[in-house]
Amino acid sequence: MYRKGEDQIPIEAFDFSGAGSLNPKNRWVVLSHLIPWEEVEAEYRQNFSSEGLGAPSKPARMALGSLLIKERLGCSDEEAVEQICENPYLQYFIGLSRYQRDAPFDSSMLVHFRKRFSLEMLARINERTVEKMRELGRGKDDEPPRSRRFKRESSEVSGAVEPAAPKQNAGKQVMDATCVPADITYPTDLKLLNTARRKTEEMIDRLYEVSGQIRKPRTYRMKAHRLWLELAKSKKVSSPQLRKAIGQQLRFLKRNLKPIEHLSERVSLKVLKRVQYRELLVIHEVYRQQGWMYQNRACRIEGRIVSIFQPHVRPIVRGKVSAPTEFGAKLSASLCGGFVFLDHLNWNAFNESSHLIQQVEAFKRRFGCYPESVHVDKIYRTQENRAFCKSKGIRLSGPPLGRPVQQTKQNQVELKQQKKIARQDELERIPIEGKFGQAKRRFSLNRVMTKRANTSECAIAIVFLLINLEKGLALFFVCLAFLTQCLRMKVKFGENSSEDRQKRFPIQLARWRKHHGLITIAA
Repeated sequence: MYRKGEDQIPIEAFDFSGAGSLNPKNRWVVLSHLIPWEEVEAEYRQNFSSEGLGAPSKPARMALGSLLIKERLGCSDEEAVEQICENPYLQYFIGLSRYQRDAPFDSSMLVHFRKRFSLEMLARINERTVEKMRELGRGKDDEPPRSRRFKRESSEVSGAVEPAAPKQNAGKQVMDATCVPADITYPTDLKLLNTARRKTEEMIDRLYEVSGQIRKPRTYRMKAHRLWLELAKSKKVSSPQLRKAIGQQLRFLKRNLKPIEHLSERVSLKVLKRVQYRELLVIHEVYRQQGWMYQNRACRIEGRIVSIFQPHVRPIVRGKVSAPTEFGAKLSASLCGGFVFLDHLNWNAFNESSHLIQQVEAFKRRFGCYPESVHVDKIYRTQENRAFCKSKGIRLSGPPLGRPVQQTKQNQVELKQQKKIARQDELERIPIEGKFGQAKRRFSLNRVMTKRANTSECAIAIVFLLINLEKGLALFFVCLAFLTQCLRMKVKFGENSSEDRQKRFPIQLARWRKHHGLITIAA
């Protein structure tokens, strides 16, 4: 059966009073309780001076909250502001005390928010957030490390000094590296030189208008564009043809740089836009690099620029079938107890094995002890890393150095056990690959849309913070469902349930908490 609905009522007649208060189980409300806003405020306050003049800046909760909303919804800056205007839960998440129809800030403020949160600042916020979520996930019998430290200090003050037990290695640490592609067109030498030539032609036009010179410098722009277009439309290009075209574009670019130098003697370069002046500096470096590679018949050079608009982007050779070379930032991360930490990020290519010791030391700083085992791929298993792990009592995954042991009747059981451990070590590395997949497929790390180096680093770090918050949000709802089930069992069986069920319940609860990463790493 179908009944026709009522006609569209005017907006003034829409009843919104029945909504009542906000739902405390809403995902944005739960997320707001997982973030340590006091620590965020302390970190954010360092960017400003208390004696400054002018209008006060936006609060730290509004700045970080809006960035998290933008990344979680996977939308643009403008769309994120519109979503905040329409959703009261989002306004509560960014710290507003009541619902308002107007936008709390302009969409361009998100760029300034990214500039104010540095990579180191977000790393500290991420660590404190993980610590807070782990404290919320502990049971009554678990004691936070801070409270144990406070008891030890208080006992020392009172005079009763307890013997400090040596901390043993505990927990697992998984390490891996990946590349985060930037939003640039696929770079080729010919395309880069053609873009630089067009930019210099625009600069010549601008300087000529201001200088008042009678005769305009000749640029041969139509001929240069025609020569580039002939090669760009060709389906197959031979190496001699490509080299000839690169030489032509280099000479056209050199011809354009000379009149810019002459015009700068008569007119200040301040007449150019700020973006054009920065591009002019980049174009000079591009001309130097491409000229050196053309003369020496080389294909690589140190600090090679692949984008005029984003000169900080570097080619990262990964050797994958789909993309042998990626253009963006390379990062190294570690997974500990189900939570991921961004340990190192650089726009230049680096060997991830050189950061294993720093990542293990960071594990000790976070959890108070060294890991029991470190699970990495083949590139990490250098002699230096093996010696360090051996000195700290850490088991490094992978086969030992030297020739493989021949199987005999005496060592058959031992070799079978070693193969089983090696297989389990490979399975332990799967979760960090899943975290990278979540960051690239669910969030925006598959293509970073920000253009500056510092804003891109902030966007990358925000994604890793959001991944940990997503895990905390999932644990909250799983815990809520588990407690609801326990309440139903209590109502169903009563207080005087069977003795066997009362014995099995703590064991099942401990297994469930261990499965979801709620057991403390440091014993």
